[in-house]
Amino acid sequence: MGGPGLVLLGIADNSIVPLTGSMDVLTIWLAARHRQPWPYYALMATLGAVIGGYITYELAHKGGKETMERKLSKRRVRQVSKALERWGFAGVAIPALLPPPFPFVPFLVAAGAMQYSRAKFVSALTLGRAVRYSIAAFLGFHYGTAILRFFSQYYKPALGILIGLAVFGTVMTIIQYFRTRKKPA
Repeated sequence: MGGPGLVLLGIADNSIVPLTGSMDVLTIWLAARHRQPWPYYALMATLGAVIGGYITYELAHKGGKETMERKLSKRRVRQVSKALERWGFAGVAIPALLPPPFPFVPFLVAAGAMQYSRAKFVSALTLGRAVRYSIAAFLGFHYGTAILRFFSQYYKPALGILIGLAVFGTVMTIIQYFRTRKKPA
């Protein structure tokens, strides 16, 4: 689906069930395959990530700190809250910039639950994701031939590893969900 597919994947990737690394891989692959419009793929990946991140932010914003405490472990709540309180804008922008396997969804949830400013949140998220996906798309454009050659030669093991990582990420998310959800009293 090209660019529109990146938007849809970005929305899913920045939800409560992230698809670890999928946005980066697809952005690189599309920029490598279609060498001319690499900024377009960076823009579409950023757009999808910002929309998905904002949806997660809004859900947590409406649910407040109770939502954050239900979705995250106590240790993770302390870590993310401390980072956001100390760093503010950078507490969202820097995690948005970091590649997988860095867990970013807790920062989306915490920013919403802690009632962080919408404008600052969207600005920080957009900046971090734009830089990240611009780098990914540029690398795909610049090293496209080598990347495509690698994947054509090793596509089965690479696909297996990517599927394995996606399954692992999903299983870990489900385990974390069941470990942290509150039991009715």
